[in-house]
Amino acid sequence: MFATVLGAVAAADTWKTPTLDYHALLPEVLLGGLIVVVLIADLFLPERSKWLTSTIAGLGLLGCAVPLITLAASSNHARSMFGGAYVVDDFALVLKALFLLAGYVVILLSTTYVEEGGYYQGEYYVLLLTSILGMVMMASSRDLISIFVALEFLSIPAYMLAAWRKRDLKSNEAGMKYFLLGVFASAVMLYGMSLLYGDARTTLLSGIRQHLADRTRTTGLVAFAVVFIIIGFAFKVSAVPFHTWAPDTYEGAPTPIAAFLSVASKAAGFVALVELVVAGFFPARDVWQPFFWILCVLSMTVGNLLALRQRNIVRMLAYSSVAQGGFILMPLAVIGNGDPQVRSDALTAVVTYLIVYAAMNLGAFAVVMAVARKTRSGEISSYGGLFSYAPALTIVMTLYLAALAGVPPAGGWIAKFYVFKAATAAGSWGAALAAIGVVNSVIAFAYYGNVLKEMWMKPTPDGDTTPVRIPQSLGIALGITSIVTLAIGILPNLVLRFGDLAHLLQS
Repeated sequence: MFATVLGAVAAADTWKTPTLDYHALLPEVLLGGLIVVVLIADLFLPERSKWLTSTIAGLGLLGCAVPLITLAASSNHARSMFGGAYVVDDFALVLKALFLLAGYVVILLSTTYVEEGGYYQGEYYVLLLTSILGMVMMASSRDLISIFVALEFLSIPAYMLAAWRKRDLKSNEAGMKYFLLGVFASAVMLYGMSLLYGDARTTLLSGIRQHLADRTRTTGLVAFAVVFIIIGFAFKVSAVPFHTWAPDTYEGAPTPIAAFLSVASKAAGFVALVELVVAGFFPARDVWQPFFWILCVLSMTVGNLLALRQRNIVRMLAYSSVAQGGFILMPLAVIGNGDPQVRSDALTAVVTYLIVYAAMNLGAFAVVMAVARKTRSGEISSYGGLFSYAPALTIVMTLYLAALAGVPPAGGWIAKFYVFKAATAAGSWGAALAAIGVVNSVIAFAYYGNVLKEMWMKPTPDGDTTPVRIPQSLGIALGITSIVTLAIGILPNLVLRFGDLAHLLQS
């Protein structure tokens, strides 16, 4: 009986052995192997040598980036597997490099806690690396199933990392809120995917796009499906009104994880949105484009207005992250314009903003960690007189805040410039969106300026001007992020070459 079943399966026309390109899959394979190595090292290393787990994880991430260079140098840039469900092209390579490098900086930030009895546990790095693996997979996913699997790969470890400080009630609250809302968002998104599959009879984004293009109009079923899927990822990128988890989670989670969620996790959500709307849902732009327009305006405005009221710098950066997400949504709100050049500029703007945002926001969280080592406080008032005892930290924090506000020569100006350029080129609706963005940029400078005023003009609250000691790993993280932020602002072509990827997703 068993042999008969096997024979029938082997004879079936649908039975196909997938063709694998191991060179293209090498970053994922190496990352999976690194997770196993870190787990085994944690099991067998003596307690006094547990710090090696962070070193293995950090160096291993850099090693995983090497195949990206060889793939970029090869003549065959676009490699498709599993019937088009998994694609490794230039778009994927750039975003994978971003996730790996951002993960490396987060590991540098995490290593800072080793001296204070922090993250010796290998489980921490295993969870972090697993989440990064999900992000790397997301960059190549071109199918609803592979996108969902990648999302769960990156989200489930993040739920546990947010609640890592097990004896801290705020950390427990952070992890629980993130988990409950995340599961709800995943359920809504999965329901939308099932509706869309029922209509299109395929999970491939290219097949869905062709199916929608063949329709004369968008049906109500498709409209509901597209909106539900976008809502799921709107939670991941903390777009208003799906942002309520972000401030409490950022404040309660370990600071390196707050930085990780605000940069790498958010970037993965935007990558998925780009893939979905451009490679899959593009013909249904009458549904998703107005929805993005509303999300963009709400995220920029509500995020900035709530950030003005914050007294804790981590919560301020959380609402700032919500507002920055609104700026990244701006090109997606106009990408449905019929002009191919507008679509190309919009995709370039999104990728450029993600790269710049990663550098400046990770750097800001690194400064928050450095200052907290002395003040033991996250209040903005604790930054009073920072220049008098930590001038270097004050200068680099000024650089990051200027970048977030879009002030030259810090790198944020080029990101905002290309976002506004893409919006204004799309017509009157885009111009109106750009005008709202300009107003929000002015509002944002008010709360960034408040931190600058504390650092440069206010006296030290307790009169203690003892210099801040910066651990080596934290210093390396500050050096990487500050150099990248400043270099992009002075030489914007460095990032624009990577951002010019729009044509790769337009099939």
